[in-house]
Amino acid sequence: MKPTLQSGLSRLGVELPDETVDRLVSFGEAVLEKNRVMNLTAITDPDQAAELHLLDSLTLLKVLPLAGKSLLDVGTGAGFPGVPLKLAVPSLRLTLLDSLQKRMRWLEDEALPALDLEARFLSGRAEEFAAQYRERFDVVTSRAVARLNLLCELCLPYVHEGGYFLAMKGAQAGEELTEAAKAIRTLGGSFERTETFEIGGAAHTVVVIRKTAHTPPQYPRAWSRIKQKPL
Repeated sequence: MKPTLQSGLSRLGVELPDETVDRLVSFGEAVLEKNRVMNLTAITDPDQAAELHLLDSLTLLKVLPLAGKSLLDVGTGAGFPGVPLKLAVPSLRLTLLDSLQKRMRWLEDEALPALDLEARFLSGRAEEFAAQYRERFDVVTSRAVARLNLLCELCLPYVHEGGYFLAMKGAQAGEELTEAAKAIRTLGGSFERTETFEIGGAAHTVVVIRKTAHTPPQYPRAWSRIKQKPL
């Protein structure tokens, strides 16, 4: 796993201390080990995990400066991209949110303590915490959770004005962006740019949305309503 990650970081143009690379590998190995008894990822090959989980998460280092920022990772799953970003940028103030409690318990009770990492953990659906943490974060990230028009309603309410929502997408990013144009405007966002990286032989695109106005108070709606009638 380590040589694959080192090679990928070199291609990406990201320099990290060797100790940090070792800690990233330790986290990747912990995910694969826990995956034997808990459904964390469909990826079981160490080299693929290094590229498709660790390196993919670290592409965000090339998108925005994150030092000292507050970051919410919505639908973090096994901790991606939030945990690798925290390992790479220790001053990042990280909050992880996921609806599956057993994954969150593993991250909170085992994975992050083993790495001596601190984070806030929110266990539940994204729309359930929006009132409490509304417009509190510099950056919100999300990877492989939902189509962009739906995802914007879950994530943009958490971003303060001037902050960013970074949506990690694949080959359909352009199509999803067109579909989400109304939602982005309605929720107080403004599309800024996309950044595309080749990871594991495929294009991985980060959609960069800047928060330019307050999100109207009626959003986010209940998830059933979001799916039934997308913006």
